[in-house]
Amino acid sequence: MSDIPGRSARPLRVGTTHVVTLRGELHLLAAPALRARLDTLTARPCPDLVLDLRPVSFTDCSGLGVLCRVRNRVRARHGRLRLVTGSASLRRVLRHTGMAGVFELLPCMPVGVAGPPATDTVGSAVL
Repeated sequence: MSDIPGRSARPLRVGTTHVVTLRGELHLLAAPALRARLDTLTARPCPDLVLDLRPVSFTDCSGLGVLCRVRNRVRARHGRLRLVTGSASLRRVLRHTGMAGVFELLPCMPVGVAGPPATDTVGSAVL
């Protein structure tokens, strides 16, 4: 196991949409592994990515940086990124950093995307 904190389920593919459930903390130690995984998922044209952030307990500026990076990659490839979160603290951080309107935020999984939960753990990195 890696010494990077956190964990994630393997990406679940529903149609053309990739669903990734992030768990634990999005912080400086987890950012490189998360960035690499999301870069892979957003490498093709028109990526459709749903990041389920509901199990995330903490996000620092490094985690926000990764979310901004994946958003920019998706937009450059004419795709779609949706963040699923009910976290008032994440919404507050986005508002205070001027990014409240930058992301498409959803309180629950979009209709047609919610499939069986992916339970396979990939290392111990937040991916």
